[in-house]
Amino acid sequence: MTGLETTNGSRASPEKAPHDSHIASFGPFSLHDKARLLERDGVPVKLGSRALDILRLLVSRAGDVVSKNELLAHAWPGLVVEEINLRVHIAEVRKALGDGKEGARYVTNIPSRGYCFVAPVQRIADAPPAASLPVQAPGVPEMPAPVLPHRLERMIGRDDVVREVSQRLLSERFITLRGPGGIGKTTVAIALAHELSAQFDGQVRFLDFSMVRDAALVAGTIAWALGLVVHHSDPTDSIVGYLRNRRLLLVLDSCEHVVEVIAGIAERIHQQAPGVSVLVTSRESLLVEGEQIFELGALEGPPQGAGLSAVEMLAYPAARLFTERAAAAGHRSEIADEDAEVLAEICSKLDGIALAIELAAVRVGTHGLREMVTLLDGRLKLEWRGRRTAPPRQQTLGATLDWSYGLISESERIALRRLAIFAAPFTLQGATMVAGEDDRAERIVDSLEQLVAKSLIAVRPDGAVTRYRLLDTTRAYAAQKLADSGEATSIARRHAHYVQHALEMTAADAGDGDQASRSRARTLLFSDARAALKWAFANDEGAELRVPLAGACARLFVELNLLDEGRLWSSRALTMLDDSTRGSAWELELQATLGHAFMFTERNSDQAETALRRGLEIAEALGDRPNKFRLLARLNMFYRRTGDFQELLPIAFEAERVAREIGDKAGLAGAKALVGVSYHLMGDQAAAQFHLAEGVLGLGALRGAQPGHFAYARMPQIPLARVLWLRGFPDQAVDCVRPLTGAATPQDAVMHCIALSWSASLYGWVGDWSLVEQMAGRLSTHAASHALAPYQAVATGFRAQTMIARGELKEGIETLQAVLPRLHADRYELYASAFISDLSQGLAELGQLAAGLRILHEAIARIESAGEAFDGPELLRLRGELEARGGDVKAAEASFAASIALAEKQGALSWRLRTETSLARFRRKQRKAKPLDGLAETYARFTEGFETADLQAAREVLDTVSK
Repeated sequence: MTGLETTNGSRASPEKAPHDSHIASFGPFSLHDKARLLERDGVPVKLGSRALDILRLLVSRAGDVVSKNELLAHAWPGLVVEEINLRVHIAEVRKALGDGKEGARYVTNIPSRGYCFVAPVQRIADAPPAASLPVQAPGVPEMPAPVLPHRLERMIGRDDVVREVSQRLLSERFITLRGPGGIGKTTVAIALAHELSAQFDGQVRFLDFSMVRDAALVAGTIAWALGLVVHHSDPTDSIVGYLRNRRLLLVLDSCEHVVEVIAGIAERIHQQAPGVSVLVTSRESLLVEGEQIFELGALEGPPQGAGLSAVEMLAYPAARLFTERAAAAGHRSEIADEDAEVLAEICSKLDGIALAIELAAVRVGTHGLREMVTLLDGRLKLEWRGRRTAPPRQQTLGATLDWSYGLISESERIALRRLAIFAAPFTLQGATMVAGEDDRAERIVDSLEQLVAKSLIAVRPDGAVTRYRLLDTTRAYAAQKLADSGEATSIARRHAHYVQHALEMTAADAGDGDQASRSRARTLLFSDARAALKWAFANDEGAELRVPLAGACARLFVELNLLDEGRLWSSRALTMLDDSTRGSAWELELQATLGHAFMFTERNSDQAETALRRGLEIAEALGDRPNKFRLLARLNMFYRRTGDFQELLPIAFEAERVAREIGDKAGLAGAKALVGVSYHLMGDQAAAQFHLAEGVLGLGALRGAQPGHFAYARMPQIPLARVLWLRGFPDQAVDCVRPLTGAATPQDAVMHCIALSWSASLYGWVGDWSLVEQMAGRLSTHAASHALAPYQAVATGFRAQTMIARGELKEGIETLQAVLPRLHADRYELYASAFISDLSQGLAELGQLAAGLRILHEAIARIESAGEAFDGPELLRLRGELEARGGDVKAAEASFAASIALAEKQGALSWRLRTETSLARFRRKQRKAKPLDGLAETYARFTEGFETADLQAAREVLDTVSK
């Protein structure tokens, strides 16, 4: 009699018996020792293989302290492993058990000694299965117990697969484990054979067909494995008859080269032997009745660029397999945090293929982790040798792929090697244009289907489009076959033509159609665009494609924020213009990209202006309205940055006229933003507010515009926030700017820099210097990551402003004195006057009044030469402050009066409040009559923002004088 033996000797009822013997129960958990399974309330709990081994040892010694060395030796027998690996797996165990939640305690750390399992444990022995399988028919002789292939001591990242396929085999009975070579199908199949052996009373037959080259021998091999003696050429009937009343698991491994024969036999067994479960491993499906496909995927690898630590990397099976195999091969150095990103890149290059990971890992000790990244880019990885005891087809990646290549038809080989030219996932259209034959384009479709079916090409849906991809190792192998075929040049030319065609077809500026899908399609072409450009510019055979291809790619670089790369390719292509390409749409795109990129990555140079003007000239000649708008917007941006504000309105009005002709809602809203920001910088804040508010009405259309749209990222809220502050609405201004600088970074890198810069200026106006400092830090980081050097200088200026505001005068002044010459040299004047304002005040505080006044006079002269500017009133006020400090009363009064008049003319109530506050202090000091009248009147015009710095300062002056 069996049952649950508790600590007091009582027994549980038989109905509650667990599923196998040697079970430990604690809390809601059951640990099945033989089945290597942890359950919570009868539901399997996900736990890695090593973590499970650690838990089994701790539970078996419940109440005792198990030393760290003993745990390491148990989980990593024969290996020298760092203690951090143990901590990672202990953490995994605790997480799986919910240790610490709602008071539950299971595993505790005993400092300097080890770990202890502290929860009460009940033991269950010899329990029968809860659900019975088909039983052996009476009178049928028992088969001898088979010898299974050796099971790997540690199988990483496949525990969930083994559990799922085990359950499905018991219910569905016929599973094909499909996947590319080296993915680990055989390893999983062997694990399943051992895992299910008890369920089938030891009756498991594992047949490796990799060495059976003649399909005629397949049936005989199965018969021999079953112990049958047959006397005719086709023993299939005997096999089926023998199995009809038996319970057995039949594992048929590596069947892709004999798939036709295997398919027929497996189908008959499934139909006529209900007690037999069949597991097949193959690189392609059998395509027979009853077959259920389980696609064995790649081992999950850590994401690149996620900033994970070395310990966090080990949570991903691909990284864990790599580090463990490297350690087993003698690499004793622990992966450091600074190498974590390198490890992520290696795992990505190896595509999560277990064999590739193992072959690469054993070479880390020889080459080092960072050198491995370079080695993986070449063909050398195909020849790396693995275990001597592995089957010949699995000793190198090249051998694995030779095996697959030898099994496909000639037309499939041609398609595979031609498709190796793609650097990224491709579409059926791309495959047809690059790898198809002109007279038989449909043949590539058939070949592609076969290559997918045989696991040589991966397939994935992408919205309404299906995309195909060669794994990196397969691509390297097929690329060598392409080079050997003599077709490499012609296929590279086809590929470049395809990239040009695809980019031109998806670059349409019309608002119709699915812009998001078009934008994604363009993004996915980037790797191929870069590869095609490199080939065209490096080979004479691509000379005639250089300008058209670079012209098609130019806008893509802008859309992807790769301005530095766009500048380099555009510059090279423009030197190669001839009569056939000069004045073309390709030159237009190259000039537009060059001017845009120069402006943001280098300086606001004559070269940038010339390129933008030349692009505009071509757009007008070609009647290309969307590009005309785009170039007008970029010129408007150029003159904003250089401080030539008198140029802004004519350009903005022309852009508005073009937008009306196009009739696009996003374009019209973008045009309103251009007009509004132009009025703002020129000092007409009422007009600016009116036009920007109109632009905000079209915000929905602007947000829906994708990076390729001509009005993309023309966001009116950025300047509107500053205009609202100037108009006397500080609270609304802050509310407007907050969403623009949230945690999520928008797609357009330049526009994000603008949002951060203008937000920093606004927060400085309201006196929130901690937020100015935060915006400056984010701006510096973001600009550096996108090679936008001018914005790094701006970020430095904002940091210097923060220093001065906090009283760190010397450091702030030195920083501004270093950054302002750079801004002037780059003709970047948009922020210079604000930085000069703070520099002048800092110098005055340090007793250098004359120097402060001198730079203020220069700044005022500079903006007056370009017409009125939005910050003119503030510069005049600050000049008045310094003049008053120097005792020049008459000059100070004149400066204050000019500031107030200009602020009123501009509709800038907040500038006027500042000046009235300064004037009130000045008049009180001069003992003038009614010193507060102007300030009181201006203060009364405000309806909000009373907690901001300027309004608090004004209130303080009013209250002080009135006492």
